Amino acid sequence: MLHPLELTHPAPRYEDPLDLIEEIEALKRQHDAVILAHFYVDGEIQEIADHTGDSLKLARDAVAVPQQTIVFAGVHFMAESAKILSPQKRVLLPDLQAGCSLADSCPPDKLAAFQAQLRAEGRDFQTVAYINTTAAVKSLCDWIVTSGNAREIIERVPADKEILFVPDQHLGRYLSEVTGRPMILWPGSCMVHEVFSVQDLLRAKRNNPGSIVMAHPECPRTVLEHADFIGGTEKMRKHVASLTTPHVFLVATEVNMIHPLQKLAPQHTYLPVPGIMASDGKTCACNKCPHMALNTLQKVRDCLKLGRPEIAWQPYFEQARSVLQNSLLK
Repeated sequence: MLHPLELTHPAPRYEDPLDLIEEIEALKRQHDAVILAHFYVDGEIQEIADHTGDSLKLARDAVAVPQQTIVFAGVHFMAESAKILSPQKRVLLPDLQAGCSLADSCPPDKLAAFQAQLRAEGRDFQTVAYINTTAAVKSLCDWIVTSGNAREIIERVPADKEILFVPDQHLGRYLSEVTGRPMILWPGSCMVHEVFSVQDLLRAKRNNPGSIVMAHPECPRTVLEHADFIGGTEKMRKHVASLTTPHVFLVATEVNMIHPLQKLAPQHTYLPVPGIMASDGKTCACNKCPHMALNTLQKVRDCLKLGRPEIAWQPYFEQARSVLQNSLLK
């Protein structure tokens, strides 16, 4: 039986990775292209990328790079944001099916209806959206946050306004606790961060005395309660780099995050916190985003060669652009 996080796709024919990398480099030169890769894609793609990072850094990189073609090795909402912030550039996504469970949990029509309901009740609020949302949802919001700038943005929301936070209830709850701002929480969550096994986390702590538990704030409270360090991907990188003495880190986020951590601070040992299979309750190494996994060297090569899939400009991108610029670039 397939795990719910698995996506079924036919296996591609084998191609030598070194040949693929050479072809990708040639195509980049031919098409004036740059590759941006999120920390959650496979390490082999991170290695060939011109820029790697979290959503905040990559959004800013998309604006700053001089190349006219951006290949965004990540998921759909990230490529959308790159296009919105750099409308004059061509933005390619290796696989259009690379979506996001968080973005899917907050459809724009349902958000608009809920906002209308709150206004009808006389509620005076601003909508703060995690960047893991579609452009259509961003166009309905006042602020966009990433795990890297969320606290800063929350502090910019006027004190006399309520906050509707979408779509991640766990990140919203965590931000509410650390900022002291009450929030109306949308009931969304990330499929990867939902599956961590608290029991196996505690077992790993017992088996590794002195280990440090690092957890992404998208994790449920039951996981965060046992974390020694809570932060987004960039904060995780800064934290491990600040410690020169070797430590064992138990990492509660997407497992590919271990690649940039190991690369930056190889003196440490990094162990992924296991997840639980929904089908039978067994522990598995399932803390891997199936959408990010759709990015492969072959697909990076193919989208460069064919010039597609391309993110097309949509009418609602203009409104989303002003929100993104105000939130991420100022």
